[in-house]
Amino acid sequence: MTKEQIEEIVKTYPTPFHIYDEKGIRKNVEALKEAFAWNKGYKEFFAVKATPNPFLIQILKEYGVGCDCSSKTELMLSKAIDVTGSDIMFSSNDTPAEEFVYANKIGATINLDDFTHIEFLEKTLGKLPETLSLRFNPGGVFTISTDIMDNPGDAKYGLTTEQLFEGYRILKEKGVKRFGLHAFLASNTVTNEYYPTLAKTLFDVAVQIKEKVGVSLSFINLSGGIGIPYRPEQEPNDIKVIGEGVRKVFEEVLVPAGLGDVAIYTELGRFMMGPYGHLITKAIHEKHTHKEYIGCDACAVNLMRPAMYGAYHHITVLGKEQEPCDHKYDVTGSLCENNDKFAIDRMLPKIEIGDYLAIHDTGAHGFAMGYNYNGKLKSAELLLKEDGSVQLIRRAEKPSDYFATFDCFDFYEKISREF
Repeated sequence: MTKEQIEEIVKTYPTPFHIYDEKGIRKNVEALKEAFAWNKGYKEFFAVKATPNPFLIQILKEYGVGCDCSSKTELMLSKAIDVTGSDIMFSSNDTPAEEFVYANKIGATINLDDFTHIEFLEKTLGKLPETLSLRFNPGGVFTISTDIMDNPGDAKYGLTTEQLFEGYRILKEKGVKRFGLHAFLASNTVTNEYYPTLAKTLFDVAVQIKEKVGVSLSFINLSGGIGIPYRPEQEPNDIKVIGEGVRKVFEEVLVPAGLGDVAIYTELGRFMMGPYGHLITKAIHEKHTHKEYIGCDACAVNLMRPAMYGAYHHITVLGKEQEPCDHKYDVTGSLCENNDKFAIDRMLPKIEIGDYLAIHDTGAHGFAMGYNYNGKLKSAELLLKEDGSVQLIRRAEKPSDYFATFDCFDFYEKISREF
């Protein structure tokens, strides 16, 4: 995006807004499919939670991508764009009964998060579905070589090893015909070794399940975890190398065990959309006190990750890409929260009121994590199409949206006069 493009766009759609790159999204999903083309049953289930916008998901659907859902609302969104049945993977936790009922009604593949959910699901539905998946948590820490990637032992998700084997025994006795295995052991990894290492763990377990329980898995879901380089100096993952790494482990472990027909699934979100979205905001204030501050018309409502996790998002001052980064700023929003900062002590070109800032890599877990604290309203979402045109794919919220849930009170009638 150039400054000139943004200046033209804001004539119709004022800042702040998230804008997504259709061309980038399409090239990325093509590369993913090619990387796993060696597996006959391969399927990607896009993690809806990352970017729950039907216009974007429909782009992925054109390539045979399904939906990974974690709530009834996400299931409803998927069904509304005709993604149903085995094209949906329903992976939730602490799941209300009504959500299991709805998932089963539309034919989604249910991935159970806990051992006790087997009995809960059977009581809820009357009988278990013919296809079920179990989520595995081996505990401890997850390492690659000597590097600790994450701590599954502290995660609330999944069954222990003992529960996993017993779970498959029960499913087999209850008449389940098709079995899956799922695990998510590390988040946002920027290494080509994560998926192959995870695959080795799950493939070894799959062989043990066959030998000890007599259950041959139909699919193994590597879930998400492939990350993106939020910092410019980071080397991005190479999906072709990752796919080849999983293939080697597949042939070393599963094929000799007679499990060469197992389908490989993935549930990528951040990798699919993260780099292809930017939050565009305008500098509207500057403050000179103990530090130098630039105040934007966006805030943590539009992008929570820096405030919540201290996450880094690169910032470009549009039109000043070639100027030296010789000014130190805290780039802030307007929430009554001191952590409402997109950057702290960031070296940037001199910023003047009216400059447009592009905050990078907000295509996943950006808009999706938005909220309405301080009565702030969520921004619009735009799609930069391949032909260079811009399409509105979600309008900005209005005050009437914020007050709509008060419609059961007289207050709503009074405040609605202000709209």
